[in-house]
Amino acid sequence: LNILTGYNGQISLGHGAFYAVGGYVAAVLMERAGLPFWATLPVAGLLCFGLGYLMGFPALRLGGHYLALATLALALAVPQLLKYKAIEGWTGGVQGIVLTKPEPPFTFRLWGQSLNADRWLYYVTLLVAALMFWLAWNLLRGRIGRALIAIRDHPIAASAMGINLPVFKSMAFGVSAAYTGVAGALGAVVVAFVSPDSFTVFLSITFLVGVVIGGLASIPGAIFGAIFIQFVPNIADEISKSAPWAIYGVFLIVFMYVMPGGVAGLVRTIAARLARRT
Repeated sequence: LNILTGYNGQISLGHGAFYAVGGYVAAVLMERAGLPFWATLPVAGLLCFGLGYLMGFPALRLGGHYLALATLALALAVPQLLKYKAIEGWTGGVQGIVLTKPEPPFTFRLWGQSLNADRWLYYVTLLVAALMFWLAWNLLRGRIGRALIAIRDHPIAASAMGINLPVFKSMAFGVSAAYTGVAGALGAVVVAFVSPDSFTVFLSITFLVGVVIGGLASIPGAIFGAIFIQFVPNIADEISKSAPWAIYGVFLIVFMYVMPGGVAGLVRTIAARLARRT
């Protein structure tokens, strides 16, 4: 989502839909086709890339809050489509699909603990995340990254400089959706369950909150944003059992007031001041 919104300036409230598609691709291929979980990840990424690329075409004529509303419609529609009776035999309808959590291919003890299914999936997810971050870093620090930023900052000037706006905007949507699809597949494997009600609009909003809090146009910002959306709701629930979302809202306001550029922006500011003093 940071590739799309932070670097290319296209606001999306529909990435929960791509996350759902990735999760269901993994679930269907594992339970219906018998594929190993690792083989479902590239399939989910490729399928979501195609869907995202197609979604990029309406984005060529839409921008700002109009694009946000169009992607919001996508997030609203996909959970309902997953309940459609014509494909209920594949998706499980409202009941969803229960997965069998894969066991590690080998066993050993690390720091006195045996490698069970959850720890195995943790290391697999960590490896995939590191690979995806490395790919994003290489993609965004070169010509493609500069082109995306130019389109975000001034599309007319970017077009005058020879940047193909339709191709780059559609590719940004496609790559962003591919990342989300892989994440959805990993999420389905780890949780071992998918259902339409697991992918509400709130999921898409949560993704956007994480991107803004972490820091737009910053690859490490995605890590900071993920930490926020993962742990702050739990902290808010511990502070107040009766009104946890009110506490969560207070956290959001404080973070945005103290760090308008996100956590990554604050880190960059501190590092720049330290460098000047040195």
